[in-house]
Amino acid sequence: MEPISANRLETHVYKLAGEIGEHNIYHPRALNAVASYICQEWRQQGYEVIHHSYTVEGMECANLEITSEGSNQDGDIILIGAHYDSVMGSPGANDNGSGIAALLELSRLFINAQHKKTVRFVAFANEEPPFFYWNNMGSMVYAKQAKKHDDKIIYMISLETIGYYDTQPASQHYPPILKHFYPQTGNFIAFVSNLRSRRTMLQAVKAFRAATDFPVEHIATLAAVPGVSWSDHLSFWRQGYKAFMITDTAFYRYPYYHSSEDTPEKLMYEPFAKMTNGLYLMLLSLANK
Repeated sequence: MEPISANRLETHVYKLAGEIGEHNIYHPRALNAVASYICQEWRQQGYEVIHHSYTVEGMECANLEITSEGSNQDGDIILIGAHYDSVMGSPGANDNGSGIAALLELSRLFINAQHKKTVRFVAFANEEPPFFYWNNMGSMVYAKQAKKHDDKIIYMISLETIGYYDTQPASQHYPPILKHFYPQTGNFIAFVSNLRSRRTMLQAVKAFRAATDFPVEHIATLAAVPGVSWSDHLSFWRQGYKAFMITDTAFYRYPYYHSSEDTPEKLMYEPFAKMTNGLYLMLLSLANK
């Protein structure tokens, strides 16, 4: 099967953020168009798409789910997800068209992959404000239902803003203190967890490094550090699941974060593709442990 290419990722991002544009419940036709595109891609790959629908502010929204069954059949699930809404006023190329593009490409490769643990892919609605942190956040709805149904999610991986890399010196920024411990060049991907998920996250970092020479950094710290909890992994932490985020560090690097200028041509598709191929090999390795 064709590996993940810069062109394939770029095609997805241009569809989501270029052709469709801003997509959230305040632009419902666009949000539905993005959901339809995701479902169409997954069905073409050969998956059955499950809609987990719920109503917010009078509009029906849905978390979209597909599953690649593992051979163990022990019920253990690795869940990898990304939100498919964009913040108000932004077409959302990097946030989070990049996450959805990677999710679609990872699932495409998994349709024929042999693996022991079940891998579930979920596209979440309503991650952005005003829903972030509260009960109508799509991943919050999903994680609560997963806990209620006793889903054996051994950990969750959130793909959040992963398409921008900069090789210029001083292109990377951090919260206070952390700048003394991490690179000043923004050419790496970051794995971010809370303290409880640290061991799980480190296993993933090890698998990623074994799969690719793409630069990677990691941190396990308090959720109160700005940015550490700012994605769908937070919802799973709240339900007692282990979870971590994979990110290009968003506003600590990306100058167009949450703006009208978060457009498809801003992303760096060649390093994005190399990183995402590394994620596939990492995920396949983890699913075979």
